[in-house]
Amino acid sequence: MKRILVIAALVSTSLVAFSQDRFADVEVTSQSVSGSVYMLTGAGGNIGVSAGDDGLLIIDDQYAPLADKIAAELKSISDMKTKYVVNTHYHGDHTGSNAFFHENQGATIFAHENVRIRLASAEDADQQSLPVITYKDGIKFHINGDTAHVFHLPSAHTDGDSAIWFEKANVLHTGDIFFNGMFPYVDLGAGGDVEGYIEAIKVLLAKIDPTTKIIPGHGKLANKQDLMRFVDMIEQTHQYVQAQKAKGMSEAEVVEAGLEEKWKSWAWQFINEERWIKTLYQ
Repeated sequence: MKRILVIAALVSTSLVAFSQDRFADVEVTSQSVSGSVYMLTGAGGNIGVSAGDDGLLIIDDQYAPLADKIAAELKSISDMKTKYVVNTHYHGDHTGSNAFFHENQGATIFAHENVRIRLASAEDADQQSLPVITYKDGIKFHINGDTAHVFHLPSAHTDGDSAIWFEKANVLHTGDIFFNGMFPYVDLGAGGDVEGYIEAIKVLLAKIDPTTKIIPGHGKLANKQDLMRFVDMIEQTHQYVQAQKAKGMSEAEVVEAGLEEKWKSWAWQFINEERWIKTLYQ
């Protein structure tokens, strides 16, 4: 029994060490976007920030091991504490530091109701990381001289997606409804849907203009043209894969045939061409 406990302790210690090493060299950096809005990058989803006399509102907070680095970079923007955290969906690279900001800075966490349900249902759920205010359709924040419109987009990346538009600054944070220049991840097991994803992007496009600055879930700061290019890629590749499926080609055959050459540059480590084709086929 002692030997089992020792082995278990060693495994646990190794996993913690691996997690810490994985993020040891990650640098969290910030850039001013427009008005009171900033964007932080590191590892995981891009963080949106509203900074001013009312305190900090942040959109997503990446992985837990990066919490200290995120807090330090926020301090370079403002000495104010983080009062509010908005989660665009439930994935750990967007919600990992929830508990840190709640426990250390007293932040109130907001999210769509499905985000709380999914986070709370995890075996290792941390009560301190759960959203304490949830909504069905959306909510508004009047903060730092601006109005942040938070609105739900059903059945897209997941079943709990939200996007946030800062009215005065004219900045849109899309969460993972937008992977700038990359094939997206559509979480089919968590209510995500390719056609719903396309529809969500069109809803976003209808809300913005050519001068809107867009903070994507992943990738560089973008604009409306970048988002239009993104949805065009999804529609064209979706139509192509569905057409091959209608001809009777199996998933494996479509994967072997591949996509047109012009889409090769959209592949990346997590969602390569094969995985994107399989998502589209389903």
